[in-house]
Amino acid sequence: MKLLISLTMLPLLSAPAVAENWHQWRGPRNDGTSIAKDVATSWSKSENVAWRAPMPGQGGATPVVWDDHLFVTSADGDDLLLIALDVKTGDQRWRRKVTSGNIDARAGEGNSASPTPSTDGEHVWVFFSNGVLACYDFAGSEVWKFDTNDRFGKIDIQFGMTSTPALEGDHLYLQLIHGPMRRGDDTRTGKVIKLDKLTGETVWEVERITDAVFECKHSYASPFVYDDGEKQFLVAHGADCTTGHSLETGEELWRVAELNGPSDVNPGRHDATFRFVSSPAVGDGFIIIPTAKAGPTVAVTVSDKLHGTVAGTNEPTRWAIEQTPDVSIPLVVDELVYLLHKDGRLQCLDLATGKQVYFERTHTVQHRVSPLYADGHIYFCGKDGVCTVVKAGRDFEIVASNDLGESITASPIVAGDTLYIRSYDAVYAIRSSQ
Repeated sequence: MKLLISLTMLPLLSAPAVAENWHQWRGPRNDGTSIAKDVATSWSKSENVAWRAPMPGQGGATPVVWDDHLFVTSADGDDLLLIALDVKTGDQRWRRKVTSGNIDARAGEGNSASPTPSTDGEHVWVFFSNGVLACYDFAGSEVWKFDTNDRFGKIDIQFGMTSTPALEGDHLYLQLIHGPMRRGDDTRTGKVIKLDKLTGETVWEVERITDAVFECKHSYASPFVYDDGEKQFLVAHGADCTTGHSLETGEELWRVAELNGPSDVNPGRHDATFRFVSSPAVGDGFIIIPTAKAGPTVAVTVSDKLHGTVAGTNEPTRWAIEQTPDVSIPLVVDELVYLLHKDGRLQCLDLATGKQVYFERTHTVQHRVSPLYADGHIYFCGKDGVCTVVKAGRDFEIVASNDLGESITASPIVAGDTLYIRSYDAVYAIRSSQ
């Protein structure tokens, strides 16, 4: 029977890869990888550019694509917009003002158009850092909208709630982790939330208890749904810990604690400014947990032993290393873990052991994007607009360095045969056939 299955699969394996939509923050598998082939590795403002669509203002949200629609958010002065583009031409299909009250983060690092939209091919959902969450149909008609400040309590976070909701099946999942950044004030708010995607109604709302203090209360990370076909749960990240929650009830199933020091996994001192920005990477049988600043990265094995409070370096902790990417989400490809650090250094680790394969410098500038894998290459962009392409694998090799000359904090994506990059000024569609 196994032989029969293998033989019948051969035509599928040898056929050209089917084009994929990139429908939410980390793509079709929630892991930042694409099955696309013949993706461009070199480009400039003119080379290999199929089209360039100017944006009305700054935005750090990654675009999403479904068939011939691309959705992207942007600021336009005080207004916060959702924009639909035609993927073939870059022409604007429609533009909607969703809310107002844009706030720029320090040194132009981001603004209120930072969370990424998501779509299921019929609707698109968009969240802004001021707390407004909305649903539109593909014609640009508003289906529902509400302010999470009104429903779940006033958001108190230094640079806005940049967490991107997770879309899974008929539901949206949110994490809202924040609280007053005042020493001696132990007030904090942590919630994980499940919404009906078509109505916006709350299915459940669960308090996420922590003892985080000062800036540690603030999480800019995003939740992800883990699903390996047997185990399913929501992963939430912030306030010194990572937690897993039942999709049915929101009940906490497990907690990786002691991520802030001093502890076995983080021997450093306790840091009152230990806010999480990078989100965990999830894949079959593992979760790679980044922390912040000088904190560690921790790998956890998903098994029956992952329950209750996990602390220290014993099972289900697989390994822990001293460094963390701080902003970028880890990328896992072919049993290797890639950590993109803020200064442009790329660290490669063995997934099974955590042993370092290499730790090399690429382009020395601030990097705030999460890396993309496509067709044997790792893609990422610096804030100055220089995008680096590195060959995937154990041998470090820079394949190309491509300068668009425009600030970039949104992560690159691939849909179909096209690489999409959103700069502060425009959305680029890059194809190797051009």
